Amino acid sequence: MTSPESRAARVRRLFGPDPATWVRESSTDHDVVVVGGGQSGLATGFALRRAGIGRVTVVDAAPAGGTGVWTTTARMHTLRTPKAWPEPELGYPELSFRAWYEDLHGEAAYDALDRIPRLDWAAYVDWLADALQVPVRHRTRLVDVVPAGDRLTLVLEVTGPDGARTVEETTRKLVLANGVEGTGGPALPAAFAGLPSTLVAHTSDAIDFATLAGRSVAVVGAGASAFDAAGVALEHGAEVHLFTRRPELIIQGPAGFGPPNLGARDNYHRRPDADRWRLKVTAARNGRSTTLASLERALAHPGFHVHLAAPWHSAHPADGRLRVQAADGTHTVDFAIAGTGFQYDPRTRTELRRIADDVALWRDRYEPPADLADDDLGASPYLGPGFELLEKHPGDAPWLGRVHVFSAAATLSFGYPVGDAQSLAPLVPRLVDAIGRDLFFEDQTLPAAPAAAPAAAPSYREVYERAVWSGRSVTVGR
Repeated sequence: MTSPESRAARVRRLFGPDPATWVRESSTDHDVVVVGGGQSGLATGFALRRAGIGRVTVVDAAPAGGTGVWTTTARMHTLRTPKAWPEPELGYPELSFRAWYEDLHGEAAYDALDRIPRLDWAAYVDWLADALQVPVRHRTRLVDVVPAGDRLTLVLEVTGPDGARTVEETTRKLVLANGVEGTGGPALPAAFAGLPSTLVAHTSDAIDFATLAGRSVAVVGAGASAFDAAGVALEHGAEVHLFTRRPELIIQGPAGFGPPNLGARDNYHRRPDADRWRLKVTAARNGRSTTLASLERALAHPGFHVHLAAPWHSAHPADGRLRVQAADGTHTVDFAIAGTGFQYDPRTRTELRRIADDVALWRDRYEPPADLADDDLGASPYLGPGFELLEKHPGDAPWLGRVHVFSAAATLSFGYPVGDAQSLAPLVPRLVDAIGRDLFFEDQTLPAAPAAAPAAAPSYREVYERAVWSGRSVTVGR
C-alpha cells in the first residue's frame, strides 16, 4: 500500500518543475497575494504557480494546523457533499481525497464511506498543502487595503513570539479566499442586538460547549450549522430548544436533493441579473436545509425540542439568563446560539473599510420588483466575470479590479457556494485565467525593459551540412 508521503513525492515528480514565471518584473513585492490558506487558497496558489505566475504569497490569520473551519467552528460529523464530488485536486486524481484515503485505509474502506468524515477531510487538506508545496504565511492577518495607483498596499498584522507587528507590502492583485465570512461576517437576528457575549454567540464563534452541560440552550435557525451546534450542545449534556420561523423543517435525505444540473450550475453566471436574483431570493425564502443525519444526531437526545413557526420578537437579560419573546410564547434560557448564516456587505468588514464605499453592490446594479426585494442580498458585491470587484461609479476607482473575491460573497454573482470543495475544480481555473489575462495585458503597457545585447545564435550547420542540396541535376529513382 502506498503511503500518502510517497504519493505526494510521486505527484511532484510527475508534475515536474513549475513553468518559468512569465509576468514581467515590477517594483511590487508580489504579483498576487491570496488571503486565506484553506482549501480554496491552496488550490488558487497552486494553480497560479502552474500557470506561470510565480510571485504569489498566501497568508492566513490562523496558526499552522488551525486554518479553515474543519478543526474549529465546523461541527458536523461528516461533510454534506457526496464523497465523489470534485475536490481541491483540480482534476488530478492522484491528489484526490480518495487516493489519499485509500493509501491509508484501502479501497474497501473508501467504498464503505457514506460521506467524508470532517476530521479526515481536515487531515487531507493538510496533506494537500504539503503535496502541492504551497507555503502559507500563518498568523498573518490582512488589516487594511490601500489603493496606490498601479498597485495595492496591504497592511498586514503578523503575530510572532514577541507579539504583533504591522508590515506593509505591495501587490498587483489581491484574492480574498476567506471562506464563509467573505466580504462581511455573521448575520445576527435583530433580537440579538446589544446582548452580552456571556449569553449569546454565533455558530462561527468559538463556543466552549463544556460550560453548557446541564443548562438550557436556545438555537435560532434550522439550517446545517444550527443543527450542528445543537448536536454538540446536546452531546455535552445541554437541553436544546431549536427555533425556526418555518412551519416545517427542510430535510435532505441520505442522498441529498439529487445530483446537480451541471449545465445550469456552470452557466449560472451567464444568466441575466433578474434570473440570478430571482433564483437566490427564492432559495433564501424557501429556507435552509439540514441533512437527515444531522436531525437524527439531535433526536438521539431526549433534551432536544423543536419550536416550529417561532421567530424571535425580542430577547433581554433577566437575572443572568435570557428571556425570549418568540411567536410561540415566552421562554427563559441560559444561552443562545444564532445559526443564521452570514451577510456579505463589505462596509462591515474592517480590512475593507477604506475601499468599501467604492464597491458596486447588487443593489447598485439591479433593482428587483417589489415582491422580490431583499436588503441582505442587495448588499452583496456585484462581481465581474473574473470575480473582480467593480466600481459603484465607473471611473472613480479603477483599481478595484485588482481585488478578486473568491469566497461565499461571490455566490449571488456565480451561483456556486464559492470556496466549498465542489466549487474549486470548475472555478479556480476561471479565476486564474482572469488574473493571468489582466497581468499579461497590463504588462504590455509597461515601459520596455532595456534590451540586452543579443547573444550570437549557435550554428549547427555542421550537423546537417551533408544534407544541403548542391544544385546538381540528378535523376531520382529509376
